[in-house]
Amino acid sequence: MTIVLELVEAPTDEARALIQELEAELSGLYAAEQRHGYSIERVFQPNILFFVARLDGQVVGCGGVAIEEDFAELKRMYVRPGMRGRHVGQAILARLEEEARRRGMRRLALETGDVSHVAIRLYEGAGFQACAAFGAYAGMAPEAIERSVFFEKQIG
Repeated sequence: MTIVLELVEAPTDEARALIQELEAELSGLYAAEQRHGYSIERVFQPNILFFVARLDGQVVGCGGVAIEEDFAELKRMYVRPGMRGRHVGQAILARLEEEARRRGMRRLALETGDVSHVAIRLYEGAGFQACAAFGAYAGMAPEAIERSVFFEKQIG
């Protein structure tokens, strides 16, 4: 099994499909006001690096990292359900952490949902620790983040 991560600099059909699948999965778990994922248009901004993962040539997942002033944030992490358990998520996460570190970031943060147990296990297994709401989340109404779980990892 070969996992290849490809930097995608503009919306592609593959990127759109992955983000739509992720949104469909999350919409079955969380109300609209509790989902904080970036739209396809927002993913492709100058401060965001977005990768598509291929397993033996087949598109199976994606993830991005937003480079902010004093931290980096993981965005749109997703692995297709049938491809989970094959270390794709770990490969995406490792690449995003590497990209953030290369850009001088010392802290990597993320928001996920309270019933996204597979994601939570992935992040905890990679050394992330629970933290308080950060950045824009810290200013959101309590009901908008009541289902959110926040994590951070010191990487610098």
